[in-house]
Amino acid sequence: MMKIAPSILSADFCNLKHDIVLVEKAGVEYLHVDIMDGHFVPNITFGPKVVADIRKNTSLVLDCHLMIDNPEAYIKDFAQAGGDILTIHVESTRHIYRAVQLIRDNNVKAGIVLNPGTPLTAIEPVLPLVDQVLIMTVNPGFGGQAFIPEMVEKVRKLKEIKDLNDYAFDIEVDGGISDKTIGKCYEAGANVFVGGSYIYDADTPEQRIQSLKDAVALTSK
Repeated sequence: MMKIAPSILSADFCNLKHDIVLVEKAGVEYLHVDIMDGHFVPNITFGPKVVADIRKNTSLVLDCHLMIDNPEAYIKDFAQAGGDILTIHVESTRHIYRAVQLIRDNNVKAGIVLNPGTPLTAIEPVLPLVDQVLIMTVNPGFGGQAFIPEMVEKVRKLKEIKDLNDYAFDIEVDGGISDKTIGKCYEAGANVFVGGSYIYDADTPEQRIQSLKDAVALTSK
């Protein structure tokens, strides 16, 4: 099933509730929440308190992308704050298997992320444990970056591994997703699409969400 996950990194933080309700009414399934610590990536966003406040104001699935060092120290906090999916970078911890187990022990879905320069072999040992794999299609840290086309083949190879082993995880892509790039990612095997500036920088975010759905529908024919 195709899912759209607007990233609040590109929303208006002074009108965050408005921007969340806007995309919820447009029929999206997820809300992508980028957590950045200023160390793992060169940007700082917010912590569990903001996630808890968002949780009070939406029934959307909160897809929490933890771009932080030592994610094990914060998994419990984000789970208790209301995150439905906690997705962590394989590059951010020495003990990725234990970190994924810790997410599952907190009764939330577990996700794993790969930066553009990290090979799929880095996550193969934990694929049986995860509910979602996120392929970064830009370098993480800032919104509005250009899509890296070489990542389409990475998505395709991940889909082959998934099918070969009968895994059930979703394949998510994040970075530079628009009506021009989403079709290629969908065709390669992705089914969860993070849209940030493409959605929130528009005068009519609802129309941008529909254009993403239309692009996928066109690819499906």
